[in-house]
Amino acid sequence: MLLAIVQLALWSHATHIAQAAASQGLAVARAQSGTAAAGSASAQQMLDQLARGPLTGAAVATDRTTTTVSIRITGTATSVIPFLSLPVHAEAVGPVERWVPDLAGG
Repeated sequence: MLLAIVQLALWSHATHIAQAAASQGLAVARAQSGTAAAGSASAQQMLDQLARGPLTGAAVATDRTTTTVSIRITGTATSVIPFLSLPVHAEAVGPVERWVPDLAGG
């Protein structure tokens, strides 16, 4: 029972790290001058710093169109119970920042 509690805590921690990395990547990629590559690099850098223990096999996928950006992080939580593999998935989606002229003529 104790191992199950530790495993759940590791999975939860890995999920939070993945979500934080996805949010960081989104913030960089959605900037007006941002790119999908810059968002992926930022997310990967955060994963490299934080996820060495609880998250294994992390992969970053970024999709940036002219209006939206999405960053997906997938991986596996470190296992303390033999033969148990818990997947980790996090996603952050948002609009691309862009300048819109004031049409009200204020």
